[in-house]
Amino acid sequence: MTVAPRTRAVLVDAALVGLALLDAWLSNAYATRSALTLSVVAALALAVRRRHPFAVFALTLPALFSGYVLIAPLTALYTVASVTRNRWPIAVCGALAGLGYLLPWPFDRADLGALFGDPLGLIYAAVFAGAPVALGLLSRTRRELSERLEELTVGRERERELLSRTVLADERTRLAREMHDVVSHQVSLIAVQAGALGTTTSDGHVREAADTIRRLSVQTLTELRQMVGVLRAPAEEAPELAPQPRISDIPRLLRNSGQDAALDIGRTAGLRWPDAVERAAYRTVQEALTNAGKHAPGAPVTVTIAPAGPALCVTVRNDSSPGAPPYSGPPGGGHGLVGLRERAEQLGGAFRAERTADGGFTVEAVFPGEPVPAPVGGTGLLRRPRRSAPHGDGLDR
Repeated sequence: MTVAPRTRAVLVDAALVGLALLDAWLSNAYATRSALTLSVVAALALAVRRRHPFAVFALTLPALFSGYVLIAPLTALYTVASVTRNRWPIAVCGALAGLGYLLPWPFDRADLGALFGDPLGLIYAAVFAGAPVALGLLSRTRRELSERLEELTVGRERERELLSRTVLADERTRLAREMHDVVSHQVSLIAVQAGALGTTTSDGHVREAADTIRRLSVQTLTELRQMVGVLRAPAEEAPELAPQPRISDIPRLLRNSGQDAALDIGRTAGLRWPDAVERAAYRTVQEALTNAGKHAPGAPVTVTIAPAGPALCVTVRNDSSPGAPPYSGPPGGGHGLVGLRERAEQLGGAFRAERTADGGFTVEAVFPGEPVPAPVGGTGLLRRPRRSAPHGDGLDR
């Protein structure tokens, strides 16, 4: 069990006062009342030795001269040496303590020649005064070294943090450069090719699909440029991605997906959640639609967004598509559902993704957040947008 530093200091001071009182009683039980009184005062003064070290030492000197007590003056001298940086006051207090040990009381009985001519007595007096001074200086040096070591540790941690920030900034800049040079170029080519296809073909369905591809490519390029701007900016000055998708943007997302999707957001009409919650709801629907378009093309999809107490519940369910060919597009990284789960957990919510008994798939996320009235509400009607492409191409991500 660890004891707080303040509690430990109080316990140590109480123990020292108790020992000093015992020393005062044992040393002056048969002495004069004045000597006993001075010894008791010296012992009790130790209770405030940390705040007033010199005053406490001055109160212990009369008891040292008249009562021959040891605990109180030695402790007071140790305290003076441990809290004082100036060596001259320490030397003066040490000399007074040595004289108090060496000189008898009353002074008129002292034979100064014999006292100062006794080498053994001088050695004892020097040890009596030098030991607490040495221990006090050692304690102060140890404390200063500990503080210095702590400062060095904090400085090293700060240096390591600055180095990691520098490395992170360099990596962000490299990623931004790669994204701009590679992905932006490829998406731009897709948009150009789709636009050319839409203007040269005479097939209405092909023209509509080409227009959808071009529109989604342009949208993806815009979001990519915003992301590159965030990566290039310093970490402490990173701009917010704008505009941020919200629940009100989900109908447009379903229309652009080209899937047979029904949307139910009627219970969210007139309500607004925190930006992070609405953004997470949008991304959840976006990823679930992409997965449904990949693995169950043509299957009906139902998207439900509704309040669930002090939270928002997002459910995306797609039926099975037994007649659909196996997915032959580019392989995914396997990070979509993992990212949705991490996003939900970061917001303090929950995430679930599992197959249904009829062969479909369900994605459900619950995001905590109290809704507030919104100035503009949604329609919230069940609707299925007209399909504009065989299945979603994922460019709206």
